Amino acid sequence: MNAVVVPFGDGEAPSSAPTGSSANLKRLEARLRGLVGKAIADYRMIGDGDRVMACVSGGKDSHVMVHMLTTLQRSAPVKFEVVAVNLDQKQPGFPADVLPAYFASRGIAFESIEQDTYSVVKRVLPENKTMCGLCSRLRRGVLYRYAADRGFTRIALGHHRDDIVETLFMNMFHGGRLRAMPPKLRSDDGRHVVIRPLAYCAERDLDRFSRALRFPIIPCNLCGSQDGLERQRIKAMLAGWEHASPGRTAQIFRAIRHVGPSHLADRELFDFETL
Repeated sequence: MNAVVVPFGDGEAPSSAPTGSSANLKRLEARLRGLVGKAIADYRMIGDGDRVMACVSGGKDSHVMVHMLTTLQRSAPVKFEVVAVNLDQKQPGFPADVLPAYFASRGIAFESIEQDTYSVVKRVLPENKTMCGLCSRLRRGVLYRYAADRGFTRIALGHHRDDIVETLFMNMFHGGRLRAMPPKLRSDDGRHVVIRPLAYCAERDLDRFSRALRFPIIPCNLCGSQDGLERQRIKAMLAGWEHASPGRTAQIFRAIRHVGPSHLADRELFDFETL
């Protein structure tokens, strides 16, 4: 299966200063499109004939992901299908009409799954308990089943570079493991290939682009409104590092991509005994 290869830059260009001008917006879009194309090519995320289920929450990241994937469809050397899919978790006040109307106006295929995971999370967890973990597991199960039933060959998630770096520290600090989010993975049961086309993209650039294009953003009122989440503390830690040493987050991500097993201490990853 051939990978999508889009010949844009090396993905390491620094972000330019925020501006509302059309020229700068075009440069920002070109850079993001290049980074997405490079990530797809580097990890062979999409091949000829793939059906991509682009999971959209209504947040900025998934909106940018769908925009980039559908834009790349027009210039990619292979043919693939993109369908935006939203899981309506039946959160109170969720505007169920917003995403269908928006994607219809853009001429983008859209499907909605209705599954009341909200009630399950609220029933199972106490009021002061962080809900993200359980919510994520339930959501993943629903999306995996739907992808299998509908014949999707790729499940695209909107995680970006900053998400990946934050996850690295989450796992180090709380799991004692050196692992993050891979740009591409196969599910535990072997039935699904999950891709993260925004893996090379900085969150600040996605935020700027989303605001410029005025995507209809739907906030998560289930877990996003909870205070004191550990991920928010790690995000603040990284923001402090970035302020003191601009480019620090990019350097950490570059380290994730250039691992030296012989200079760590995992005996299952490297054969120290026979040295």
